[in-house]
Amino acid sequence: MANFNIDSEKDITYDAIVIGSGISGGWAAKELCEKGLKTLVLERGRDVKHVSDYPTAMANPWDLPHRGRETHLEKDTNPIVNKCYAYDEATQHFFVKDQEHPYVQEKPFDWIRGYQVGGKSLIWARQTQRMSDAEFDGPARDGFAIDWPIRYKDLAPWYSHVERFAGISGNKDGIPTLPDGEFLKPWELNCVEKHIKGRIEQKFKDRHVIIGRCAHLTEPAQVHLDQGRGKCQARHLCYRGCPYGGYFSSNASTLPWAAKTGNLALRPDSVVHSIIYNEKTQKASGVKVIDTHTKEEFIFKAKIIFINAACLNSNLILLNSTSSRFPQGLGNDSGVLGKYIAFHQYRGQGSATYEGFEDQYYFGRRPTSAFMPNFRNLHKQEMDFQRGYMVAFSAGRARGVPSEEDFGSKFKANATKPGPWGIYIQMQGESIPRESNYVKLSNKKDDWGIPQLAIDIDYHENDLKMTKDFMTTAEEMLTLAGCKNINMFDSKQNPGLDIHEMGGARMGKDPKQSILNEWNQVHSCKNVFVTDGAAMTSIGNQNPSLTFMALTARAANFAVDAMKRLEL
Repeated sequence: MANFNIDSEKDITYDAIVIGSGISGGWAAKELCEKGLKTLVLERGRDVKHVSDYPTAMANPWDLPHRGRETHLEKDTNPIVNKCYAYDEATQHFFVKDQEHPYVQEKPFDWIRGYQVGGKSLIWARQTQRMSDAEFDGPARDGFAIDWPIRYKDLAPWYSHVERFAGISGNKDGIPTLPDGEFLKPWELNCVEKHIKGRIEQKFKDRHVIIGRCAHLTEPAQVHLDQGRGKCQARHLCYRGCPYGGYFSSNASTLPWAAKTGNLALRPDSVVHSIIYNEKTQKASGVKVIDTHTKEEFIFKAKIIFINAACLNSNLILLNSTSSRFPQGLGNDSGVLGKYIAFHQYRGQGSATYEGFEDQYYFGRRPTSAFMPNFRNLHKQEMDFQRGYMVAFSAGRARGVPSEEDFGSKFKANATKPGPWGIYIQMQGESIPRESNYVKLSNKKDDWGIPQLAIDIDYHENDLKMTKDFMTTAEEMLTLAGCKNINMFDSKQNPGLDIHEMGGARMGKDPKQSILNEWNQVHSCKNVFVTDGAAMTSIGNQNPSLTFMALTARAANFAVDAMKRLEL
């Protein structure tokens, strides 16, 4: 990637500035650089280079001081980030510690962040599903939030565009509410999962069990080899960074691709303070940046600006971008900036055992699980709650447990003998965007003089009813499949731990009710685009990262065409 010489570069006006280098920011950089735009990518965290900056990627458990586990001191020091499923001794260098960027919790909220080049694309769960018109039609049909300004047909070609480049494994399942895509060879369900699938689908014709679609290269195509990426090794050590490039990340894919064009300038350690608005041109003229280490301020100018700092940080930047024209934040004529935040909720979870198939096993550590697309309220309101949930479950065999008398070869034999089958199941529920779920600027300042974000986000009665329905329904399905020792529970985890927060700068047809138009442009400042989670009007059931990528590619190509027409 291009070296950034601040002394020689700071007076340059770029064609484009991209704020954030994660999943959506990497895509913005790739698309803009490919189209010939001199593009500056600003990242508040440190630089992380593919392969060389993955220090634990090849480590064995015994290579780590505490075998991968966190110490009591670490857990006491960082109680929030320690709740994250992907956080441990081998991955902690890719996560923001609790004291490094504090925020105000007006209600309990576990904000999980990754500040480095690549952002959370290094530590995401890599599940990728397209949203369908069941999601895009949802607000208008069910009377919540506002109507989306786009539909599935508008995004479908861009889903295909990003899927082919990123590499998505999956089956063409033919489910209308979970559109098929451009897939590589799928992973396989194991024998117990196939058994559960058969029982469920025999009983319920509207419930489908599929192998999860995920951003892993099962059989790399030429475009993936051209990126320098290789086949997924089924190690499931992904959160350490993949030296093979087997899963999609900005570091392994989009950022190096952008750099090859010669049009990319990357500046890590750059905290974005605000967007600068020019009253005369009625456009944004640049970005105010504070160096992470020196605290020195810089102004970088550009013709177009893409905000991809991740949902809540993108809201923070917009709220902090005030001027006489926008006293309440850039583009906030409607007053809805920072409001109508929504998230996926995972409170419903469970476990079970299965007796049988003791003579069968499976290959490797598959990086995905079995999924059931939403089957609640699909075509009309049927339940006592709005919207629905996706179900994820997986079956696996525990390791053998030697007895106290075992020694030597007997100990080894019993320790390596597969144990019984166990099943884990969870929900991914769609929450409703509500004005009462919001973020705002607090009176406290961070280390760079920027207001800390105050977060007031909570569950609603709708979420609790949905959780209850999932637990009852999941237990019924597991019982039907012959599972034993079923234990369903409500985790009661705080919002935020899902890491799927969305909204605050939502898209919409009416500038009086939204921040962005159908092209992800700020209604009243056309050369600013927001294409990460902040842009989402509603959240659907599906994992959102693929949608962020598709929205970004679509908006970037629109921006380039508009510049050619001299409209930006």
